[in-house]
Amino acid sequence: MRDVTRPLAIKLLFGLAALAAIAGSVAVGQTQAPYEVEGRKSGYLFMTPATRSLQDDEFQNPGMFIVERGRDLWNRAEGPDGKSCASCHGDAEASMPGVAARYPVFDPAANGLVNLEMRINAERAAHMKAPPLKYESEDLLALTTYISMQSRGQPVNVAIDGPAQPFFEQGKTFYETRRGQLDLSCGQCHEDRVGMKLRGDVISQGQLNGFPIHRLSWRAMLSRHRIFAWCNTSVRSEPYELGSPEYLALELYVAWRGRGLPIEAPAVRR
Repeated sequence: MRDVTRPLAIKLLFGLAALAAIAGSVAVGQTQAPYEVEGRKSGYLFMTPATRSLQDDEFQNPGMFIVERGRDLWNRAEGPDGKSCASCHGDAEASMPGVAARYPVFDPAANGLVNLEMRINAERAAHMKAPPLKYESEDLLALTTYISMQSRGQPVNVAIDGPAQPFFEQGKTFYETRRGQLDLSCGQCHEDRVGMKLRGDVISQGQLNGFPIHRLSWRAMLSRHRIFAWCNTSVRSEPYELGSPEYLALELYVAWRGRGLPIEAPAVRR
C-alpha cells in the first residue's frame, strides 16, 4: 500500500521551514533596525544570536551584576560630610538619562577632554571629598555602567565643534595612523575589513555605544580605554595609560563615528 502520509509530512515540514525563515527574517529586521543608523552599525549586529539574547535578557546579562553594585555605590555615603552621588543628583533614573550619550566632553576647568569616568572622580572629589576611584577598578566600572544604563536607547551625541574640535582632529589622526609591528591603523580593521574574520571573531565597526561591556572571552567588564589598550597591544604597539589625552581624543572621534547609535550599556560582546 502506498504511504500517502509521507509526502504530506514532507510538504508540511517544508512549509513550516518556509514560515520559520519568513519569521526569522522579520525578527532580524526588527532586531537590527535600532542598531544601524545611516550605515553605522552597533557591535550588536556582529554578535551571534546567543550573545544577543544574553544582552537582551536582564536576568541573563552578566553585566547586570555590576549595575547592582553601581546602584549601591550611587547611594553610598562617603567622605567627611557623609554625602553620596544621590545627595546631589537624587534618583539616577530621573537625573542621569542622556548624560552618558554626551561624553567625552570638553571641560574648561581641565582645559581638555574628560570622559564619564573622569567626571565621576571629579564630582566625588569636589562634592563628596571622597578619594578617586582607580581607572578600570570594579567600583569605577560599576558607577560608569550604572550611569550609562540610564541612557539606554538614547543616541550617541558628542560635541566635536568649538573647543572640542582640536581634540577631535587629534583623535582622527590617531585612528588613521599606522602603528606597531603589524603597521596597522584602527581604520584598516574597523572600516576596510568590517565583516571579515579575525581568529574566529567577526570584525565589527568598533563602535563604542555599548560600553562599558561584559566581554565573554575575558569574563570581565571593561571600559572604552581598556579596549583601546588591548587593540594597541594586538598590533604590537605600546599602549597608552588609561585616561591618557591620546585615548580621550580617540574616544571622542570614535564616539562621533557612532553618532546616532543607541546607548546599550551594559552590552555583551564575545
